[in-house]
Amino acid sequence: MMLDDKRVAIIGGGKMGEALLAGWLDSDSRVASPDGNVAFVVVEPNEVRRDHFKKTYGVGAVASVADIETGLDYEAFDLVVLAVKPQMLGEVLDQLASEIDEGADMPLFVSIAAGKTTACIEAAFAPREAHVVRVMPNTPLMVGQGASVIAAGAHATPQEANLVEALFSALGLARQVDEADIDAVCALSGGGPAYLAAMVEALRDAAVEEGLEPHLAEQLVIHTIAGTCALMQKTGRTPEETRIAVCSPGGTTLAALAAMEEGGFTPSLQAGIHAAVHRAKELATCS
Repeated sequence: MMLDDKRVAIIGGGKMGEALLAGWLDSDSRVASPDGNVAFVVVEPNEVRRDHFKKTYGVGAVASVADIETGLDYEAFDLVVLAVKPQMLGEVLDQLASEIDEGADMPLFVSIAAGKTTACIEAAFAPREAHVVRVMPNTPLMVGQGASVIAAGAHATPQEANLVEALFSALGLARQVDEADIDAVCALSGGGPAYLAAMVEALRDAAVEEGLEPHLAEQLVIHTIAGTCALMQKTGRTPEETRIAVCSPGGTTLAALAAMEEGGFTPSLQAGIHAAVHRAKELATCS
């Protein structure tokens, strides 16, 4: 079990922070043993959320970074997950840096804050060498179907990067990449759930215009997308092979694809990815 006998602090009790905790506590993930020898504490300022974590998961929950020390011996933590919004990260890092005593062992920091590089996080602890691994997950992680990439910082060891990859593999697909690739990943899989949801909306609405009941149309689209993805994964067929297999010469699917292309289907999707990458680079700042 990857987290056995380790102490883990998750800073940020929002949806993603809870998804990580719930997924890692799930016995099927094989991340932590059911006997509870991994110690979790969640840092969350909202009292209602803190109570939720305590009652639902049986873990510690405190209001601030400073409170971790109270009876918990912060310096003993092995892993600190930074699951706060990017605009809050600077304040959190300042608090963490002030709480870790000089000479104390540094934990491994795992950040899922979008747009914040490992160098930004490392700088907050300088001249001490902070071991940082940056992760770009997406929201399907909340149902164990995430797509995450992992990039190690300057001081993180290969073993630490491998540990983080394994932890996120328990919640879906996880792969290690160079940090320079994360903007493209943010545009592709990070924003991908929104693109697909927009596609579901558009296809549903078109089917409703053709007379289908809205709920039925929506369910048909959702299951078609999920089923097609499962088909490609199980058979190993490429997207091109899958598309060709559905199309009959002179049939309805080719007519639909031709109309979609005439309307700018492929160029629009590609332009969206390029725009997202450009925006990600604009947002990539330490401030």
